[in-house]
Amino acid sequence: MSDGIVYSAGQRLAAECIGTAFLLVTVVGSGIMAENLAGGNVAIALLGNTIPTGAILAVLITMLGPISGAHFNPAVTLVFALRGELEKPEAVKFVVFQIIGGLLGVAAAHLMFDESLIQFSQKVRTGPPQWFAEGVATFGLVFTILATLRANASAVPMAVGLYITAAYWFTASTSFANPAVTIARSFSDTFAGIRPLDSPLFIAAELAGAVVAMFVAGWLLVPKPVKN
Repeated sequence: MSDGIVYSAGQRLAAECIGTAFLLVTVVGSGIMAENLAGGNVAIALLGNTIPTGAILAVLITMLGPISGAHFNPAVTLVFALRGELEKPEAVKFVVFQIIGGLLGVAAAHLMFDESLIQFSQKVRTGPPQWFAEGVATFGLVFTILATLRANASAVPMAVGLYITAAYWFTASTSFANPAVTIARSFSDTFAGIRPLDSPLFIAAELAGAVVAMFVAGWLLVPKPVKN
């Protein structure tokens, strides 16, 4: 809902599905393209994966934010549900459609690059440093959203895009920061993949980081009355 315009439940779910699908098309597709062009230079490949991801987030949030809030992320949806800003039954539907969208996005990327449609990633991403990195990444993402909504809501698309661009490089895990993204990437044995075996602890860390960010933002962002 925006400026008195009300969108139906179906429109909101479609926005979440389409947005998450395009996010994963970008993450996986740019990863494949970057690896193909980088000539074995992993740093260049990561840069080629990073810039499109941050850019598409700014675009997707700008155009779909007025319809659904542009979560594209179960961790974000969880926070808004816990804050009472999204009804829990709708939040569950958001998560389902985010996951479906993510899987469709991965399949689309595979088709575009002549990859096998159904894959299971073999890329190992595990261990306490990476789990902690995912907690930090998701904490930062959720905190960015909540703090920017309060400071300047119109800047959220750019803030999120820039945050994810940075977090690709300052986290050991390259900042998945999104359970739907983690699930979808486990079905792609490409540059952006993660073994299905490694996904559950990534997701647990992401959800924990999101909830911690919610509590910190709830304390930090609420002005306190000045005592005379």
